[in-house]
Amino acid sequence: MIWLALLLLGLTTYLVVQRSVARVTRTPWWILWLTLMMPAFVIGTWALTHGENEPIPPVLLIGPFLLCTIVYFLLVQWGRIRGVTPSSANNSVKPAEVSASKPVISPMDKTEETTLQSCFPWSIYYLQSVEYRPQAVICRGQLRSTPEVAYQTVRDNIAAHFGDRFLIVFQAGAGNKPFFALVPNFQTRDRAKGQTKPVTRPVLALGLLIITLFTTTLAGVEIANGAVSLQTVASNPAMLQSGLAYALSLLIILGIHELGHYFTTRFYKVRASLPYFIPIPFALGTFGAFIQMRSPVPNRKALFDIAIAGPVAGFVITLPILIWGLAHSQVVPLTGEPEIFNFRAFNPSFSILLALLSKVTLGSALAAGKGIDLHPLAVSGCLGLVVTALNLMPIGQLDGGHIVHAMFGQRSGAAIGQISRLLVLLLSLAQPWLLFWAIILFFLPAVDEPALNDVSELDNRRDLLGLLALGLLLLIILPMPRLLTDLFLANPVP
Repeated sequence: MIWLALLLLGLTTYLVVQRSVARVTRTPWWILWLTLMMPAFVIGTWALTHGENEPIPPVLLIGPFLLCTIVYFLLVQWGRIRGVTPSSANNSVKPAEVSASKPVISPMDKTEETTLQSCFPWSIYYLQSVEYRPQAVICRGQLRSTPEVAYQTVRDNIAAHFGDRFLIVFQAGAGNKPFFALVPNFQTRDRAKGQTKPVTRPVLALGLLIITLFTTTLAGVEIANGAVSLQTVASNPAMLQSGLAYALSLLIILGIHELGHYFTTRFYKVRASLPYFIPIPFALGTFGAFIQMRSPVPNRKALFDIAIAGPVAGFVITLPILIWGLAHSQVVPLTGEPEIFNFRAFNPSFSILLALLSKVTLGSALAAGKGIDLHPLAVSGCLGLVVTALNLMPIGQLDGGHIVHAMFGQRSGAAIGQISRLLVLLLSLAQPWLLFWAIILFFLPAVDEPALNDVSELDNRRDLLGLLALGLLLLIILPMPRLLTDLFLANPVP
């Protein structure tokens, strides 16, 4: 069991480092990965040598975590000091196309600089200074029109004179003074040389889907029949049918979530990959799915729509699957300490939303001291809620991080992310199942990448939808208070 837990943690930290942190530092990713994994290795070694029931000394729980956290951030900062990402408190230009392996931008000559200045009409955006950074040209001035008009005008003017040589980024600077950043469009250069990488890899996506279907089917067999060895399944392949309900429903939930992102990126003409599933040969059978965006997001409205489309689509398909599964589940007595992943005697009170849905579905049969023997579809529905909640965490490049970035701006979104990390860590004291995720959140970058037009704000309708999404997050992760649980379960729903 310890080795399986270490493997799962190792896969998670690998994905975190590869998909986010490795893009902002030159420090080798495997060094960062080892630093993140060191506390787990220490605790795992203690458990293997002294037994899983032997209490772990507090110094081994706290010491390695604190030390490795400090070393980790120093290593990331060391890579940034070497000039990988031109970011600071006043400038955080990090479009998706900027890469440390690309050559830096060269200063313009007098003629080009004069042409550049003419791209900023004084009545739209009064240009005051041009600064040359390692990978961007920073144009500062006074905004004299709406952000939408300013960005559209300046972008069109620069495109007319410089073609697609630059990506135009419009960001809020110090004192809420927006500035323009011209970033070399290396994608155009690579395309001219025939070096562009394919955006979608359908064969890879299909292969991962088939493998994940197999691993989740095996997990479904165990959920439906209890602990079953591979030898037993191999000798009786008909058992695989009992795992299909869980496997297919879970893949539908995860797939609809990612397709919500994918089709929204297509609508906004953002280059993105097909959904890639992550199979694991144990536990739940999969570690989720993801898509990769390969071009910058045009504005905060597009960022919001792309981010929220996944959780909304996933939640909409999760609800009927969960309700149907609960309706076909059995109420059983709770035995021992309640565990979130004890699907044979499941206590729904760990989540306000799940407790409400369970009571409405099962009615008077669900009372105090009772749990639920979950139908496989109910298991996948519960996991769908967990996936929705984890993605809605308002931190960094998670869906929730994109949402608060789009609603409040990049800086305020980063501040909300920092506070959210601490709140989730505190909440894990009451919700132990969140502890693993709370630790992972501390290693995710808090600052989200800017949209090309990162100044224009959202409309009221999207702001309201974003607040509702954050409210859904709270309904899923907050436990039902004990007093309300007793009152609610003691009074049957008609």
